[in-house]
Amino acid sequence: MANLTFQHLNTDWNAEPNAPDVELTVEGNAVRLSFRLNPWAYSAAPGEIATLRFLGCSRFRWDATNDHAWFAGEGLYSGQAPKWGEFYEVIGDTRVAEDDDWDVLSADLPSARQFLFYFRDDTIEIVAQDWSLTREIPPAAESSSR
Repeated sequence: MANLTFQHLNTDWNAEPNAPDVELTVEGNAVRLSFRLNPWAYSAAPGEIATLRFLGCSRFRWDATNDHAWFAGEGLYSGQAPKWGEFYEVIGDTRVAEDDDWDVLSADLPSARQFLFYFRDDTIEIVAQDWSLTREIPPAAESSSR
């Protein structure tokens, strides 16, 4: 796994650091990853939810590597990724396609890209063609902030 580049993708937002309440949903060849946003360090309302949608997804894996393990040098990309708790595109030769620790939805396409998000208690990797971010304030959070 030499010569990797980690392109930082979440420069003006991030997941809530203590209880992001991460949910992953598969919809055909799309994967939705929803979580609470961090209102303390970024422009986000308390309770605001972000959803990353990965289109043309071929595989994903949800790993239990948490912040303690990562700082102890355990887990994939520990010592290589620039910072814990961020969302990256991993560029370079990362792993063989036959790894059996992935949930495989389809064959990887030549245009596939690998994404990596470090949450407090989880690491999620997704191979997909593209991603987008939407944000919403749930009705319960809207009424409690008035």
